[in-house]
Amino acid sequence: MLAKKYRFHSRGGVRHTYQNGRTIRRPQISLIYTKNERGFLRFGVVVSKKILKSAVGRNRIRRRIYEAIRLNIPKNAKMDYLFIIYSKDIKDMPFLELEKLICSLIKESMVQSTK
Repeated sequence: MLAKKYRFHSRGGVRHTYQNGRTIRRPQISLIYTKNERGFLRFGVVVSKKILKSAVGRNRIRRRIYEAIRLNIPKNAKMDYLFIIYSKDIKDMPFLELEKLICSLIKESMVQSTK
C-alpha cells in the first residue's frame, strides 16, 4: 500500500489538481498532474460508480494502482498526480501491463512538466 504521506487528504488538493492540472489521456485511464509547493509527491485515484457499481471492485482497482505507484515512485519530484479510470478492464488487467501503463504516464508527465 502506498504510504499515507503520498496520498491526498482533502478534496481541496484534488480540486486544485483538477482545475490547474494538465492532462495525459489513454483509452482506459488518464493522468492529471500539476506542480505543488509541498516538496513531496501526492497521488490520487478516482474510480466512478459509472465505471463499476461494486465498491469492492472500485477499491480493488484503487489498490492495484497504488501498488504500481508504490513500486515506481519517482525521486525528487514535487507534483500532484490524479489518475482517472475510464474502464473496468483495469481490474482484470495483468499487473505488469498495468505497472507499465502507470510508469509511462508518470514519465510522460515529468517530460512535459520540464518543457
